[in-house]
Amino acid sequence: MGDDPEGMLSWDESVFRDEHVFEIDYIPETFRHRNSQLESLKYALRPAVRGSRPLNTIIRGPPGTGKTTAVQKLFGELGGQSDVEVVRVNCQVDSTRYAVFSRLFEGVFEYEPPASGISFKKLFGQLTDRLVDEECVLVVALDDINYLFYEDEASDTLYSLLRAHEAHPGTKIGVIVVSSDLSLDVIDSLDSRVQSVFRPEEIYFPRYGVDEILSILRERAKRGFHEGVISDTELEAVADRTADSGDLRVGIDLLRRAGLHAEMRASQTVTLEDVDAAYEKSKHVHLSRTLRGLSDSERALLEVVLANDGERAGAVYEAFHDAAGLGYTRYSELVNKLDQLGIISATYADVEGRGRSRALTVEYDPQAIRDRLDEQ
Repeated sequence: MGDDPEGMLSWDESVFRDEHVFEIDYIPETFRHRNSQLESLKYALRPAVRGSRPLNTIIRGPPGTGKTTAVQKLFGELGGQSDVEVVRVNCQVDSTRYAVFSRLFEGVFEYEPPASGISFKKLFGQLTDRLVDEECVLVVALDDINYLFYEDEASDTLYSLLRAHEAHPGTKIGVIVVSSDLSLDVIDSLDSRVQSVFRPEEIYFPRYGVDEILSILRERAKRGFHEGVISDTELEAVADRTADSGDLRVGIDLLRRAGLHAEMRASQTVTLEDVDAAYEKSKHVHLSRTLRGLSDSERALLEVVLANDGERAGAVYEAFHDAAGLGYTRYSELVNKLDQLGIISATYADVEGRGRSRALTVEYDPQAIRDRLDEQ
Protein backbone atom coordinates (compact mmCIF):
# COMPACT_ATOMS: atom_id res chain seq x y z
CA MET A 1 0.00 0.00 0.00
CA GLY A 2 1.24 3.44 -0.79
CA ASP A 3 1.62 6.37 1.62
CA ASP A 4 -0.91 8.66 -0.03
CA PRO A 5 -1.48 11.54 2.42
CA GLU A 6 -5.17 11.57 1.58
CA GLY A 7 -5.51 7.81 2.16
CA MET A 8 -6.58 7.21 -1.43
CA LEU A 9 -5.78 4.15 -3.54
CA SER A 10 -3.94 4.66 -6.80
CA TRP A 11 -5.33 2.84 -9.85
CA ASP A 12 -2.97 -0.15 -9.48
CA GLU A 13 -3.38 -0.67 -5.71
CA SER A 14 -5.67 -2.91 -3.71
CA VAL A 15 -6.67 -3.28 -0.06
CA PHE A 16 -6.32 -7.06 -0.52
CA ARG A 17 -3.14 -9.02 0.07
CA ASP A 18 -4.94 -12.26 -0.96
CA GLU A 19 -8.64 -11.96 -1.84
CA HIS A 20 -9.05 -15.76 -2.07
CA VAL A 21 -8.79 -15.89 1.74
CA PHE A 22 -12.34 -14.53 1.82
CA GLU A 23 -13.81 -17.11 -0.55
CA ILE A 24 -16.17 -19.71 0.94
CA ASP A 25 -14.07 -22.64 -0.33
CA TYR A 26 -10.82 -21.40 1.25
CA ILE A 27 -9.29 -23.93 3.67
CA PRO A 28 -7.45 -22.06 6.47
CA GLU A 29 -4.07 -23.29 7.65
CA THR A 30 -5.21 -22.88 11.24
CA PHE A 31 -8.70 -24.21 11.99
CA ARG A 32 -9.72 -22.66 15.29
CA HIS A 33 -12.23 -23.66 17.99
CA ARG A 34 -13.05 -27.10 16.58
CA ASN A 35 -10.36 -29.25 18.21
CA SER A 36 -12.74 -31.71 19.87
CA GLN A 37 -14.75 -32.17 16.65
CA LEU A 38 -11.57 -32.72 14.61
CA GLU A 39 -10.30 -35.29 17.10
CA SER A 40 -13.62 -37.16 16.99
CA LEU A 41 -13.53 -37.20 13.20
CA LYS A 42 -9.90 -38.35 13.17
CA TYR A 43 -10.86 -41.19 15.52
CA ALA A 44 -13.59 -42.30 13.11
CA LEU A 45 -11.31 -42.09 10.06
CA ARG A 46 -8.16 -43.63 11.58
CA PRO A 47 -9.01 -47.27 10.60
CA ALA A 48 -8.79 -46.26 6.92
CA VAL A 49 -5.06 -45.62 7.31
CA ARG A 50 -4.69 -49.21 8.52
CA GLY A 51 -6.58 -50.57 5.52
CA SER A 52 -9.91 -51.09 7.32
CA ARG A 53 -13.33 -49.52 6.87
CA PRO A 54 -13.56 -46.30 8.90
CA LEU A 55 -16.42 -45.71 11.31
CA ASN A 56 -19.51 -44.23 9.70
CA THR A 57 -20.21 -40.74 11.01
CA ILE A 58 -22.94 -38.11 11.14
CA ILE A 59 -21.81 -34.48 11.37
CA ARG A 60 -24.61 -32.10 12.35
CA GLY A 61 -24.80 -28.40 13.08
CA PRO A 62 -26.24 -25.10 11.85
CA PRO A 63 -24.95 -23.59 8.58
CA GLY A 64 -21.57 -21.86 8.77
CA THR A 65 -20.16 -23.75 11.76
CA GLY A 66 -17.12 -25.39 10.14
CA LYS A 67 -18.51 -28.80 9.19
CA THR A 68 -17.40 -28.80 5.55
CA THR A 69 -14.04 -27.22 6.40
CA ALA A 70 -13.34 -29.96 8.96
CA VAL A 71 -14.07 -32.67 6.39
CA GLN A 72 -11.98 -31.00 3.70
CA LYS A 73 -9.08 -30.45 6.08
CA LEU A 74 -8.91 -34.09 7.16
CA PHE A 75 -9.56 -35.32 3.62
CA GLY A 76 -6.55 -33.27 2.55
CA GLU A 77 -4.43 -35.24 5.04
CA LEU A 78 -6.00 -38.63 4.25
CA GLY A 79 -5.71 -38.08 0.51
CA GLY A 80 -1.95 -38.35 0.84
CA GLN A 81 -2.27 -42.04 1.73
CA SER A 82 -1.67 -44.26 -1.30
CA ASP A 83 -4.30 -46.82 -0.29
CA VAL A 84 -7.05 -44.38 0.71
CA GLU A 85 -9.42 -42.53 -1.64
CA VAL A 86 -11.47 -39.61 -0.32
CA VAL A 87 -14.38 -38.04 -2.19
CA ARG A 88 -16.63 -35.23 -0.95
CA VAL A 89 -19.97 -35.03 -2.74
CA ASN A 90 -21.95 -31.78 -2.64
CA CYS A 91 -25.49 -33.18 -2.49
CA GLN A 92 -26.97 -29.78 -3.29
CA VAL A 93 -25.47 -30.30 -6.75
CA ASP A 94 -25.53 -34.13 -6.94
CA SER A 95 -28.90 -34.98 -5.40
CA THR A 96 -29.63 -38.44 -6.82
CA ARG A 97 -28.02 -41.82 -6.21
CA TYR A 98 -26.74 -42.00 -9.77
CA ALA A 99 -25.26 -38.49 -9.55
CA VAL A 100 -23.54 -39.35 -6.25
CA PHE A 101 -21.97 -42.51 -7.67
CA SER A 102 -20.93 -40.66 -10.83
CA ARG A 103 -19.06 -38.22 -8.58
CA LEU A 104 -17.45 -41.12 -6.70
CA PHE A 105 -16.46 -42.71 -10.01
CA GLU A 106 -14.85 -39.44 -11.09
CA GLY A 107 -13.01 -39.14 -7.78
CA VAL A 108 -11.57 -42.66 -7.96
CA PHE A 109 -10.84 -42.94 -11.70
CA GLU A 110 -9.99 -39.24 -12.17
CA TYR A 111 -12.24 -38.96 -15.20
CA GLU A 112 -16.00 -38.68 -15.62
CA PRO A 113 -18.12 -41.74 -16.50
CA PRO A 114 -19.90 -41.71 -19.88
CA ALA A 115 -22.65 -39.11 -19.95
CA SER A 116 -25.19 -41.74 -21.04
CA GLY A 117 -25.51 -45.42 -21.79
CA ILE A 118 -24.10 -46.82 -18.56
CA SER A 119 -26.45 -48.33 -16.00
CA PHE A 120 -26.16 -47.75 -12.27
CA LYS A 121 -25.30 -51.44 -11.79
CA LYS A 122 -22.38 -51.21 -14.22
CA LEU A 123 -21.19 -47.91 -12.75
CA PHE A 124 -21.34 -49.39 -9.26
CA GLY A 125 -19.54 -52.56 -10.38
CA GLN A 126 -16.69 -50.72 -12.05
CA LEU A 127 -16.20 -48.54 -8.98
CA THR A 128 -16.13 -51.43 -6.49
CA ASP A 129 -13.94 -53.58 -8.76
CA ARG A 130 -11.38 -50.79 -8.82
CA LEU A 131 -11.40 -50.48 -5.03
CA VAL A 132 -10.94 -54.24 -4.59
CA ASP A 133 -8.23 -54.53 -7.27
CA GLU A 134 -6.25 -51.64 -5.76
CA GLU A 135 -6.93 -52.81 -2.16
CA CYS A 136 -8.11 -49.29 -1.52
CA VAL A 137 -10.41 -47.86 1.16
CA LEU A 138 -12.93 -45.28 -0.04
CA VAL A 139 -14.12 -42.58 2.37
CA VAL A 140 -17.24 -40.76 1.15
CA ALA A 141 -18.56 -37.48 2.55
CA LEU A 142 -22.16 -36.75 1.60
CA ASP A 143 -22.17 -33.02 2.30
CA ASP A 144 -25.60 -31.43 2.75
CA ILE A 145 -27.23 -34.87 2.72
CA ASN A 146 -30.52 -33.15 3.47
CA TYR A 147 -30.79 -32.51 -0.28
CA LEU A 148 -30.85 -36.27 -0.90
CA PHE A 149 -33.77 -36.50 1.53
CA TYR A 150 -35.59 -33.69 -0.27
CA GLU A 151 -35.39 -35.76 -3.47
CA ASP A 152 -36.20 -39.06 -1.67
CA GLU A 153 -32.81 -40.46 -2.70
CA ALA A 154 -31.04 -40.74 0.68
CA SER A 155 -32.05 -44.28 1.64
CA ASP A 156 -31.17 -45.84 -1.73
CA THR A 157 -27.84 -44.00 -1.83
CA LEU A 158 -26.80 -45.00 1.67
CA TYR A 159 -28.04 -48.56 1.21
CA SER A 160 -25.83 -49.01 -1.85
CA LEU A 161 -22.79 -47.59 -0.03
CA LEU A 162 -23.30 -49.49 3.22
CA ARG A 163 -24.08 -52.83 1.56
CA ALA A 164 -21.36 -52.59 -1.08
CA HIS A 165 -19.15 -55.16 0.69
CA GLU A 166 -21.96 -57.73 0.50
CA ALA A 167 -22.60 -57.32 -3.22
CA HIS A 168 -18.88 -56.97 -3.95
CA PRO A 169 -16.77 -58.79 -1.32
CA GLY A 170 -13.59 -56.99 -0.34
CA THR A 171 -15.05 -53.51 -0.90
CA LYS A 172 -14.23 -51.11 1.94
CA ILE A 173 -16.31 -47.92 2.08
CA GLY A 174 -16.82 -45.57 5.00
CA VAL A 175 -19.50 -42.86 4.97
CA ILE A 176 -19.62 -39.41 6.53
CA VAL A 177 -22.97 -37.65 6.27
CA VAL A 178 -23.11 -33.90 6.86
CA SER A 179 -26.38 -32.11 7.57
CA SER A 180 -27.15 -28.45 8.26
CA ASP A 181 -30.91 -29.05 8.54
CA LEU A 182 -31.46 -29.32 12.29
CA SER A 183 -35.11 -30.23 11.77
CA LEU A 184 -34.03 -33.38 9.93
CA ASP A 185 -33.50 -36.53 11.99
CA VAL A 186 -31.27 -38.43 9.60
CA ILE A 187 -31.63 -41.85 11.21
CA ASP A 188 -35.40 -41.71 11.72
CA SER A 189 -35.88 -40.48 8.16
CA LEU A 190 -34.11 -43.49 6.60
CA ASP A 191 -35.74 -46.75 5.53
CA SER A 192 -35.63 -49.57 8.08
CA ARG A 193 -33.31 -51.56 5.77
CA VAL A 194 -30.75 -48.75 6.07
CA GLN A 195 -31.29 -48.12 9.78
CA SER A 196 -30.37 -51.73 10.49
CA VAL A 197 -26.83 -51.24 9.14
CA PHE A 198 -26.21 -47.55 9.78
CA ARG A 199 -24.94 -47.05 13.33
CA PRO A 200 -22.86 -43.90 12.98
CA GLU A 201 -20.74 -41.92 15.37
CA GLU A 202 -22.27 -38.47 15.91
CA ILE A 203 -20.33 -35.19 15.94
CA TYR A 204 -22.07 -31.89 16.62
CA PHE A 205 -20.79 -28.47 15.52
CA PRO A 206 -22.41 -25.70 17.62
CA ARG A 207 -22.63 -22.07 16.59
CA TYR A 208 -19.48 -20.04 17.18
CA GLY A 209 -19.53 -17.52 20.02
CA VAL A 210 -18.79 -13.87 19.24
CA ASP A 211 -15.24 -14.11 20.68
CA GLU A 212 -14.55 -17.19 18.56
CA ILE A 213 -15.91 -15.43 15.49
CA LEU A 214 -13.72 -12.40 16.18
CA SER A 215 -10.54 -14.48 16.44
CA ILE A 216 -11.33 -16.35 13.21
CA LEU A 217 -12.13 -13.16 11.32
CA ARG A 218 -9.03 -11.43 12.68
CA GLU A 219 -6.90 -14.29 11.29
CA ARG A 220 -8.63 -14.05 7.90
CA ALA A 221 -8.22 -10.27 7.84
CA LYS A 222 -4.52 -10.59 8.67
CA ARG A 223 -3.97 -12.96 5.75
CA GLY A 224 -6.36 -11.34 3.31
CA PHE A 225 -5.87 -7.58 3.80
CA HIS A 226 -2.75 -5.46 3.74
CA GLU A 227 -1.61 -4.18 7.12
CA GLY A 228 -3.65 -1.27 8.45
CA VAL A 229 -6.63 -1.79 6.14
CA ILE A 230 -9.09 -2.77 8.86
CA SER A 231 -9.02 -1.86 12.56
CA ASP A 232 -10.38 -3.68 15.62
CA THR A 233 -13.42 -1.39 15.63
CA GLU A 234 -14.51 -2.55 12.19
CA LEU A 235 -13.60 -6.18 12.92
CA GLU A 236 -15.74 -6.13 16.05
CA ALA A 237 -18.64 -4.69 14.05
CA VAL A 238 -18.30 -7.52 11.52
CA ALA A 239 -18.11 -10.10 14.33
CA ASP A 240 -21.26 -8.74 15.99
CA ARG A 241 -23.25 -8.93 12.77
CA THR A 242 -21.92 -12.43 12.12
CA ALA A 243 -22.94 -13.59 15.60
CA ASP A 244 -26.45 -12.22 14.99
CA SER A 245 -26.73 -14.40 11.88
CA GLY A 246 -25.11 -17.45 13.50
CA ASP A 247 -23.28 -18.19 10.22
CA LEU A 248 -19.52 -17.63 9.98
CA ARG A 249 -19.82 -17.43 6.21
CA VAL A 250 -21.69 -14.14 6.62
CA GLY A 251 -18.67 -12.62 8.36
CA ILE A 252 -16.17 -13.92 5.81
CA ASP A 253 -18.26 -12.62 2.93
CA LEU A 254 -18.80 -9.34 4.78
CA LEU A 255 -15.04 -8.76 5.12
CA ARG A 256 -14.58 -9.24 1.38
CA ARG A 257 -17.52 -7.03 0.38
CA ALA A 258 -16.47 -4.32 2.83
CA GLY A 259 -13.00 -4.38 1.25
CA LEU A 260 -14.51 -4.10 -2.23
CA HIS A 261 -16.69 -1.22 -1.07
CA ALA A 262 -13.63 0.58 0.30
CA GLU A 263 -11.86 0.08 -3.04
CA MET A 264 -14.87 1.50 -4.85
CA ARG A 265 -14.31 4.66 -2.81
CA ALA A 266 -10.57 4.46 -3.62
CA SER A 267 -9.93 4.24 0.13
CA GLN A 268 -6.94 2.48 1.71
CA THR A 269 -8.96 1.56 4.80
CA VAL A 270 -12.27 -0.14 5.58
CA THR A 271 -14.68 1.99 7.61
CA LEU A 272 -17.88 1.24 9.51
CA GLU A 273 -19.76 2.76 6.59
CA ASP A 274 -18.23 0.11 4.31
CA VAL A 275 -19.29 -2.63 6.74
CA ASP A 276 -22.85 -1.31 6.94
CA ALA A 277 -23.17 -1.00 3.17
CA ALA A 278 -21.76 -4.49 2.53
CA TYR A 279 -23.93 -6.15 5.16
CA GLU A 280 -27.08 -5.61 3.12
CA LYS A 281 -25.80 -8.26 0.70
CA SER A 282 -23.68 -10.41 2.98
CA LYS A 283 -26.50 -11.09 5.44
CA HIS A 284 -28.21 -13.14 2.72
CA VAL A 285 -25.22 -15.35 1.85
CA HIS A 286 -27.14 -18.49 2.91
CA LEU A 287 -30.09 -17.50 0.73
CA SER A 288 -27.81 -16.93 -2.26
CA ARG A 289 -26.23 -20.36 -1.82
CA THR A 290 -29.63 -22.05 -1.53
CA LEU A 291 -31.03 -20.32 -4.62
CA ARG A 292 -28.00 -21.37 -6.70
CA GLY A 293 -28.97 -25.00 -6.14
CA LEU A 294 -32.54 -24.67 -7.42
CA SER A 295 -33.65 -26.40 -10.60
CA ASP A 296 -35.44 -24.47 -13.36
CA SER A 297 -38.82 -25.81 -12.14
CA GLU A 298 -38.10 -24.82 -8.55
CA ARG A 299 -37.06 -21.32 -9.62
CA ALA A 300 -40.22 -21.01 -11.71
CA LEU A 301 -42.40 -21.97 -8.75
CA LEU A 302 -40.58 -19.55 -6.46
CA GLU A 303 -41.20 -16.72 -8.89
CA VAL A 304 -44.90 -17.61 -8.97
CA VAL A 305 -45.06 -17.70 -5.15
CA LEU A 306 -43.36 -14.29 -5.06
CA ALA A 307 -46.06 -12.93 -7.33
CA ASN A 308 -48.80 -14.58 -5.24
CA ASP A 309 -47.31 -14.29 -1.75
CA GLY A 310 -49.80 -15.43 0.91
CA GLU A 311 -52.24 -17.00 -1.54
CA ARG A 312 -53.74 -20.48 -1.11
CA ALA A 313 -51.93 -23.41 -2.68
CA GLY A 314 -54.74 -23.99 -5.18
CA ALA A 315 -54.57 -20.47 -6.55
CA VAL A 316 -50.77 -20.62 -6.72
CA TYR A 317 -51.01 -23.92 -8.60
CA GLU A 318 -53.24 -22.41 -11.26
CA ALA A 319 -50.72 -19.62 -11.85
CA PHE A 320 -47.80 -22.10 -11.81
CA HIS A 321 -49.55 -24.47 -14.21
CA ASP A 322 -50.14 -21.62 -16.64
CA ALA A 323 -46.46 -20.62 -16.42
CA ALA A 324 -44.75 -24.03 -16.37
CA GLY A 325 -47.32 -26.52 -17.62
CA LEU A 326 -46.57 -29.05 -14.87
CA GLY A 327 -49.19 -31.17 -13.11
CA TYR A 328 -50.36 -30.98 -9.52
CA THR A 329 -48.33 -33.95 -8.27
CA ARG A 330 -45.06 -32.38 -9.41
CA TYR A 331 -46.23 -29.01 -8.11
CA SER A 332 -46.84 -30.49 -4.66
CA GLU A 333 -43.37 -32.04 -4.67
CA LEU A 334 -41.80 -28.70 -5.54
CA VAL A 335 -43.78 -26.89 -2.82
CA ASN A 336 -42.54 -29.42 -0.26
CA LYS A 337 -38.95 -28.99 -1.46
CA LEU A 338 -39.01 -25.18 -1.15
CA ASP A 339 -40.69 -25.52 2.24
CA GLN A 340 -37.98 -27.93 3.46
CA LEU A 341 -35.29 -25.54 2.21
CA GLY A 342 -36.83 -22.77 4.28
CA ILE A 343 -37.37 -20.48 1.30
CA ILE A 344 -41.15 -20.57 1.59
CA SER A 345 -43.61 -21.58 4.30
CA ALA A 346 -46.53 -23.84 3.44
CA THR A 347 -48.87 -23.42 6.41
CA TYR A 348 -52.19 -25.21 6.80
CA ALA A 349 -55.21 -23.18 7.84
CA ASP A 350 -58.98 -23.74 7.96
CA VAL A 351 -60.90 -22.18 5.08
CA GLU A 352 -64.63 -21.72 5.60
CA GLY A 353 -66.57 -24.20 3.53
CA ARG A 354 -63.43 -25.77 2.04
CA GLY A 355 -61.72 -27.58 4.91
CA ARG A 356 -57.98 -27.21 5.40
CA SER A 357 -55.78 -25.53 2.81
CA ARG A 358 -52.17 -24.43 2.65
CA ALA A 359 -51.11 -20.80 2.33
CA LEU A 360 -47.75 -20.21 0.62
CA THR A 361 -45.58 -17.35 1.84
CA VAL A 362 -41.92 -16.50 1.27
CA GLU A 363 -39.62 -16.66 4.32
CA TYR A 364 -37.21 -13.91 3.22
CA ASP A 365 -37.62 -10.33 2.13
CA PRO A 366 -39.21 -10.72 -1.34
CA GLN A 367 -36.93 -8.10 -2.90
CA ALA A 368 -33.86 -9.91 -1.54
CA ILE A 369 -35.02 -13.08 -3.29
CA ARG A 370 -35.76 -11.26 -6.55
CA ASP A 371 -32.37 -9.53 -6.53
CA ARG A 372 -30.55 -12.84 -6.09
CA LEU A 373 -32.59 -14.64 -8.70
CA ASP A 374 -31.75 -11.84 -11.16
CA GLU A 375 -28.03 -12.13 -10.33
CA GLN A 376 -27.88 -15.85 -11.11
